[in-house]
Amino acid sequence: MMKHQIKSFSVIFTVTLFCLLSACTKEPIPDPDSHDGEAYITDSVRYAADHMTVYNFVYPSTDPAGNPVMLSGTITLGDSVTRHRPAKGLALYSHFTIYRADQCPTRGELSIQKVMARSPLITISADYYGFGTTESKHQAYCISSANAQSSVDALIAARKLLTDMGYRWDDHLFNIGYSQGGQTAMGITRLVAEHYPDIHFDYTFAGAGPYDLPATYSQFLLDTLTGMPSTVISVLLAFNEFSHLNIPYSDLFIEPVLSHIDEWILSKRYTRQEIDALIDAHSMADYLTPAMLDLETDLSKRLLTAMDTDNLCHGWTPRSDEPIYLFHNTQDITVPPVNTQNLYQFLITHGATNVTLDTADYGSSPVLPAHETGAIYFQTRAIQIMADILGIQPWSIF
Repeated sequence: MMKHQIKSFSVIFTVTLFCLLSACTKEPIPDPDSHDGEAYITDSVRYAADHMTVYNFVYPSTDPAGNPVMLSGTITLGDSVTRHRPAKGLALYSHFTIYRADQCPTRGELSIQKVMARSPLITISADYYGFGTTESKHQAYCISSANAQSSVDALIAARKLLTDMGYRWDDHLFNIGYSQGGQTAMGITRLVAEHYPDIHFDYTFAGAGPYDLPATYSQFLLDTLTGMPSTVISVLLAFNEFSHLNIPYSDLFIEPVLSHIDEWILSKRYTRQEIDALIDAHSMADYLTPAMLDLETDLSKRLLTAMDTDNLCHGWTPRSDEPIYLFHNTQDITVPPVNTQNLYQFLITHGATNVTLDTADYGSSPVLPAHETGAIYFQTRAIQIMADILGIQPWSIF
């Protein structure tokens, strides 16, 4: 696809971004400890203008420490799927970075699901730990093992709920995610390879994910800047929290970020764009302590060691027979391309034989930075491949 098409695609991204920023508020959040561990539908929402119906549901899973918890997710069906007209298959879609509480799928952020509703697929999405039923908890940001488990458990629960409601589908299953969602999609690939022999994907689509967090952090220090400062801060907060490092925030961050961690990030009152505007910095020296800017300090090593326990670029054996599509815009400064390069090398040297690597200069602009530009190309390519597998014409909102 040629770069001059970016301009036309910018309209699509603008629509998606508008949907993200205008996410609607749903019903009161169910108690995560209720219903004795049984999955159940909490409500259904009809989106007539988008020709789709959404079932919100709660299901048993685990928190990042492995303790039982009830999490939440969505099942989205376009109007081409009914109880009398089976779907062509299922798509497990993992969402990108969110911060505001009402940006999770069950609270109304369904921009990608609206695209998928134009296909004959049923889309299943998890909120992840820290949103939906667990909104009051610290989000497990970029902890792929936790988010992957929440997603696989959502898939298992949704299949049973759909069957109980009388829906049917063909034996196709896709695994899709971009950015944090790309990391989650590959976390899902690892999880099913290790623990779920009966789950097989027709294709995994992983775009621009932070698969190798230590390499990501090192690249940011080398470049001295990041495209989204909020994501760096949130990764440090999440691994400090869930790896039980108990590092005081004052050892990690400097002012003005230090005094505003609770308000800007942990409150879940702001979007990612709003948080980055409040931080108003791109250089890591503007919000991290000198100790965190030096990879050789004990403090940095503790955080990097914690991140490495969740590294998708080592420590597991991929299936050899399942197709994987890896995408990255080489101009991306939000998630450095070293992530996809490292993941690709790991996969092909550990037995994966059907991996497609799509890394190229897909451009950027002041209106559409490289990470967001990449999302459009990634979505387009994933739709094309899925349509080919299903034997249908590609669907889209172009």
